[in-house]
Order: sequence, then C-alpha cells, then structure tokens
Amino acid sequence: MARQAGFWDYEEHLARLTKGGDPLVTLTGVVDFEPFRYRLEKALKRSDGAKGGRPPYDPVMMFKVLVLQALYNLSDDQGEFQIRDRLSFLRFLGLTPNAPSPDAKTIWLVREHLVQAGHPQKLWRIWCIDDSLSG
Repeated sequence: MARQAGFWDYEEHLARLTKGGDPLVTLTGVVDFEPFRYRLEKALKRSDGAKGGRPPYDPVMMFKVLVLQALYNLSDDQGEFQIRDRLSFLRFLGLTPNAPSPDAKTIWLVREHLVQAGHPQKLWRIWCIDDSLSG
C-alpha cells in the first residue's frame, strides 16, 4: 500500500522541477503578468457575484492559461488536461493539486470574451514588448 503524499513531498518535487530547469519558473521570473490585469478585467466584465454561483477564476491566471496554450500548442481540451496533470503548469498558474482548475469550456469562454472585446492583439503586443525589454 502506497503512503499518501504530504506537503513536503510536493515541495520537494517542485524543487526538483526547478533544479531541472523548469522554463515556466524562468518565465515567471522574467515577465510580470500583473500589468495585464486592468485590460483583462475590463475585457472580461465579470459580474459582482450578487446572483451567486461559483466565483470566476482570476483573470491574470486565465491569461496565463492562454499563454501556456500558445507556448505548448494546446487545444482547450489538452489545456484542461495538462493543467490537471503537470505540476509545473499548476505552479505557473498559482494553483495547488487540490485546487479547482479551469475546464476546456471556461478556457474557451475567456478567449471568446477577449476576442469580442478586441483585446487579444493588444495583450499579445504588450506581452511581446515586455518580453523584448526583459530579454
């Protein structure tokens, strides 16, 4: 019978991933994603929660999901799977293994809202400018 993994096992595993050269750790250290928050919140127009329901995912975290999809050429379904499967993705997104993670429909919806707001080009342009300044 296998023992249940504890917190320190998780932290040790992440440390080994970092030592092995996790490129997402490098990306996190190079790119500040917070400047995207204002445009994302404006484009996504989330409700105030008065009607109830599950709170929406953080808009910056969802933008990071789109970044992962672009970097790793993932469909929405593969994005959902890889987020659940890969500790490096969870860490990049600021999630833990037991935390709820976005499903394919949620990923698609966020992208659609950004497209309808005309923001993808602006966000990617900012991303490229930030990337060139930090490189």
